[in-house]
Amino acid sequence: MSIWPKSRTARRRLTILLAVAPVLALAAGLTLFGLRDNISFFYTPAQAKEAGVTAGRAFQLGGLVEVGSLNRLPDGAMQFRVADRKAAMTVVYSGEVTSLFREGQGVVAEGSLRPDGVFVAKRVLAKHDEKYMPREVAKALKEQGEWRGEGPRPAYSPPKPGKVTGI
Repeated sequence: MSIWPKSRTARRRLTILLAVAPVLALAAGLTLFGLRDNISFFYTPAQAKEAGVTAGRAFQLGGLVEVGSLNRLPDGAMQFRVADRKAAMTVVYSGEVTSLFREGQGVVAEGSLRPDGVFVAKRVLAKHDEKYMPREVAKALKEQGEWRGEGPRPAYSPPKPGKVTGI
């Protein structure tokens, strides 16, 4: 008894499938392997602790800047805590922030954890005005019951038809 089909057309299709499947699997594996360091996940402090993010792994940390936590370090760096309802994480950032950055406001920091659990930010993004917040931060805060706004507003809304702008 043979596992090959009796029909010549069916045998040809099965042969093609058996030849193409490993090539596709190899291509998908190489693609995922190549992208492994370029994928940046978004976490709130509680999600980062639950996920067990390892030191050195790059990700985005989002939440609210804890009131009273903003400090300037002697080397010129800035230290603050990003919090959600369940947890908080200390962030260290060496660089300039916009005037929109302040305590009690939403923030997304891109960087990685040190072995001591402190998040070292390479870039800090602050919200634009009192209604705008990055979608990921708004969604995570809503899930945890921390959301206090009406909802995120898109960063750009096109002008209404017939209205002339920029003159």
